[in-house]
Amino acid sequence: MPDREDYDACYDAFMAIPAEEVKAPEIPVESAIQENENLYLWSLDDKDALMAAGLPDYWMTGDATVPTAPGLPETSIDSLTARNGACRTAEALWKREQHTPQDAQKEWEERAPAAYELHDRLLHDFRYAFRNNQQLLNRVSDISDGTGDADMIQDLSNLAALGEANPEPLALINFDVTLLQLAATTADELAIVLAQANGEKEIDSQVKITRDRAYTYMKQAADEIKNCGRYVFWKNEARLKGYRNIYRNKTYNRNKSGDNTDSGE
Repeated sequence: MPDREDYDACYDAFMAIPAEEVKAPEIPVESAIQENENLYLWSLDDKDALMAAGLPDYWMTGDATVPTAPGLPETSIDSLTARNGACRTAEALWKREQHTPQDAQKEWEERAPAAYELHDRLLHDFRYAFRNNQQLLNRVSDISDGTGDADMIQDLSNLAALGEANPEPLALINFDVTLLQLAATTADELAIVLAQANGEKEIDSQVKITRDRAYTYMKQAADEIKNCGRYVFWKNEARLKGYRNIYRNKTYNRNKSGDNTDSGE
């Protein structure tokens, strides 16, 4: 089935994995998926032998059984391609949200002028609307105190909250109340963009967490198949090679230039 259908079919299953067992990818996800596609084709020829050696229809993760997705084959081998497709879609959704520092810097440069203009507009309107209320004027003054990009973003959030809490004076000057939601949204979005532009630690999002879950769900099946294959074919190099971690072994051997030793994984 198409990757998006795999994702939808497997969603409940990978979301049921206990949080403490979710693994972030240790190798490029595209490489892991391709390796698992190869593993699926390789293991089909050995399916009877693997199943006879105890390859499970399901497997335990901690104290909880991770369910198979409804409508999908229950064996580790038969479900692997669906898990690969689900992970491929989850990775695509995550990449769509990613920003490199360079991308984020470009977005910041494009959006910051409008954000500063909105910031100044709100201050201007609030000072007039609240001119007869010294307490509110003092609040506006406190908000406007400070400089810099991060301060501007925080100001937008504070101004949005202040305006929503005091709609009557704003209504008297026919203030455009949609600017309050715009300010709140802009503050939330630009806080992330600025952090990424400054090269700060990657900000986790629900999309990334979901990708990690889909990767873990895929990896569980692949690891079961590989471990079983290594057990069954431990003295048959011709079949054993298909159950090794190809990407890791290539990287290991590249780093050990001149040393052809396989890591055995």
